[in-house]
Amino acid sequence: MNKQNVLSAYILIGIGLYFLMKQFDIPLLANFYGWSTIMIIVGVALLLYSFRTKDAHNIFSGVIVLGIGIHFHGLDNYTFWSNHWAVYILIVGLAFIVRSLWSKEGMMTGIVLTVISSLFIFSWSIPHWLTSPMKHIHTLWPIAIILLGIYLLRKK
Repeated sequence: MNKQNVLSAYILIGIGLYFLMKQFDIPLLANFYGWSTIMIIVGVALLLYSFRTKDAHNIFSGVIVLGIGIHFHGLDNYTFWSNHWAVYILIVGLAFIVRSLWSKEGMMTGIVLTVISSLFIFSWSIPHWLTSPMKHIHTLWPIAIILLGIYLLRKK
C-alpha cells in the first residue's frame, strides 16, 4: 500500500466514524460532536501514520494537531480546563519531546518549552520569594522566545 494512501485511509476512517457516531446521536458521546473532535481525529491519524510507516516527519504536526484538538475540546466541555496562553507552548514542547523519542533531536528544546509553560500555567502557586522575578519574566518572555529561536537557527 502506498504511504500516502495509508494517511488518507486513516483520516477517512476517522472522519467516517465521527459522522456515523453523530448520526446515531448517542447521548453519552454528545460532547464529541464538534470541530475539536475532527482535529483530534486528524492528529491521531498523523501519529498512526508516522508510527506505522516509521517516518518521524509527521509526529511533530500530529502531536500539535492532537494537542490543540484536546485543548479546545477541554475548553468547550470542562469548567476546570485552563484557558491560559502557555498551554500552546506546552503543546509545542510536548511535540518536541515526542518527536525526539523517534528522531533523537529536540529533547532539550521540548524540556525547556515544557518547563517555561509550566511556570506560566502554574504561576499562581509560585512561592513568594519568586514572585518579584516572575513579574519581570512575565513581561519579558517574548525576548526569551526570540533568543531561543536565534539559538536554534545558529545551532548546527
